[in-house]
Amino acid sequence: MDLKEWVKNALESGKAVLTEAESKTLLGRYGVPVVAETIANTPADAVAAAIDLGFPVVLKGLGDGLLHKTEGGLVHLNLTNERSVRSAAEQILETAAASQILVQPQIEGPREFVAGLFRDPHFGPAILFGLGGILTEAVSDVVFRLAPLTRQDAADMIESIRSRSLIGPFRGEQAVDRERLVGALMGLSAIAAEFPEIAEIDINPLIATATGELKAVDALITLAEPDREATDTHPVPPPAIHALFYPRSVAFIGASAQMGKWGHMLICNTISGGYLGEVYAVNPKGGLIAGKPAFKTIAEIPGEVDLAVVTLPAAAIMNLIPQLKAKGIKNVVLITSGFGETGADGKSLERQLAREARSAGILILGPNTMGICNPHIHFFCTGTSVRPLPGSTVVVAQSGNMGTQLLAFAEAQGIGIRAFSGSGNEAMITIEDYMEGFEVDKLTRTVMIYIESVKQGRRFFESARRVSQKKPIVLLKGGQTRAGNRAASSHTGAMASDTRLFNALCLQAGIVKVDQPMELLDLAAAFSSLPLPKGNRIAIMTLGGGWGVVTADLCNQFGLDVPDLSSELIAIIDKVLPPYWSRSNPIDLVGENEPSIPLTIMEALLQWEGCDAVINLGILGRRIFLKRLADSVENADRSYTREFLDDAVHTFSDFENSYIQQIVRLMEKYGKPVFGVSLLTDEKDATVYRVKGHHHKGVFYETPERAVKAAARMVEYQRFRTRHTG
Repeated sequence: MDLKEWVKNALESGKAVLTEAESKTLLGRYGVPVVAETIANTPADAVAAAIDLGFPVVLKGLGDGLLHKTEGGLVHLNLTNERSVRSAAEQILETAAASQILVQPQIEGPREFVAGLFRDPHFGPAILFGLGGILTEAVSDVVFRLAPLTRQDAADMIESIRSRSLIGPFRGEQAVDRERLVGALMGLSAIAAEFPEIAEIDINPLIATATGELKAVDALITLAEPDREATDTHPVPPPAIHALFYPRSVAFIGASAQMGKWGHMLICNTISGGYLGEVYAVNPKGGLIAGKPAFKTIAEIPGEVDLAVVTLPAAAIMNLIPQLKAKGIKNVVLITSGFGETGADGKSLERQLAREARSAGILILGPNTMGICNPHIHFFCTGTSVRPLPGSTVVVAQSGNMGTQLLAFAEAQGIGIRAFSGSGNEAMITIEDYMEGFEVDKLTRTVMIYIESVKQGRRFFESARRVSQKKPIVLLKGGQTRAGNRAASSHTGAMASDTRLFNALCLQAGIVKVDQPMELLDLAAAFSSLPLPKGNRIAIMTLGGGWGVVTADLCNQFGLDVPDLSSELIAIIDKVLPPYWSRSNPIDLVGENEPSIPLTIMEALLQWEGCDAVINLGILGRRIFLKRLADSVENADRSYTREFLDDAVHTFSDFENSYIQQIVRLMEKYGKPVFGVSLLTDEKDATVYRVKGHHHKGVFYETPERAVKAAARMVEYQRFRTRHTG
């Protein structure tokens, strides 16, 4: 009988846990380096096995259902002679729990690891690796990846634990056999795919000997009936997603003449935003709404309708489906709330709505959404009057309020938006559908997502991993709380939480995960405007020494290198700056105000092969200080005319505009990003500055930490791209 049939039969016979010996037999077949061992039935057999293996040995109780042998007194360590083996064997067999004895050599090694497998109900099989031994859960130095693993995933896991120094040569002991360790993790991944009946595997400890050899000295495999519940998924093809954002005509069903109501806000925002398609209002009372004649029924609309925006009460929506079908309306933005977000009854109604709409050939965005927009056709159909510039960043948000707030920030900071959707309850169109739709959209360069939950965990991961190899996904997750007690019988399952596993899959899929809303916009600005850095080496140019020191410290904190300047580069800068400049990175401009100096040094840095990106601080914003100085001079020294002072301010403003243009030109020439930090900002300033005729844009943040974080995230994403796409 092969292993697959054996495991299946074990589960069917009611067995929930494989014995340690059975577990190791299976693991050994899949590349896990298990310790040699012998099963003994009597104390005499145990003594003979110990002599054959060589002292010292370990004896363990063996029996069905044994989970925690140490606590039950069923493990005896470091037995050095026949008498101690016989005594330990007799004690083990006296207990009711053990029917046999497992004899294995005593493996010595201070480095203990843990590896395992568990099946998350949402994301599927996951592999664990980390620091093992009796303090596994207390120290909690573990990492997760979803199976199936690539060899790169397995190697990344090894490098990702905090205690990774234990993998290399350590206190006179040889480095761990990485190839065997990668093989063991890949073996667990293969088991996950081939044995759906295996719910969890716990290998702890996986000991590294002084020579670097690995031995799994304890293992536990638990079984469970595979979850065969069919997932009710109906993927929405990319052309259907595209069509939602390019309606030639829109009907507002539930349009209202009363200011402040959704039915009034949406039609007014759409019209005032400059939408050039046909706009129809539908209200049973008729009349005039937002300058449009209101039709009493959908059927009265004279032309074709590409998109219906619905604000009717939830109770009226089911009766609306036949009317939409009769009119040939295939796309609906359902603003209405009162569905899945209200509880069990609402969820049932939402499922019924999706079934009815699908049967009628209708695609619903929502319900409970704040709307959508596409700046490229001046289509701004949201509950707030926000009109960002057209650009390359998609925004999809499960929270409509969060989404429209992000749009408002983007508008204020000059960040261009490809499209926006408040995805709402996602009754029919899910986050996965949006990702796959914008994956093939040529105008999309960055996908920005705010989520609180994922409906199709496995598909989310697979879609994100594929999309990330083409364009960055920047994600903020709300509601990150530690999961409740997980029903698990091993370290492996018990150590996983919703947050830790989600963070791991983001890393594995190449998702750039952020912690705060403004980071979404900062990265949208960076990814949509700057070339990707090819490495993590940062040159810093600053108008003030302290700012440069702080920025260098931040670079170190976020894994960015601040390399020493080359002698050739120092010689170039010596010709530009006074002899007392620091000759080090960060480069302090020592208060020099000559406009040509920062551009000369900037180009020298971008030419330098020793850096991959430049952070420049304090070049922009000096016009604001000069304006304040001019006001002070006017009040205190009448010998200066207002005209003269204004000319001075304008000259500095012209320099800043020219500086931005030159920065963009240099980025395109050398293919390296420049992250700016403004000295001071006012209402005229933004984050992104467009330069006519150029693909790249100038990006200037308000603080050094925002610039450093953006640079670090871009480096992180570039590493993912390099590993997975070459």
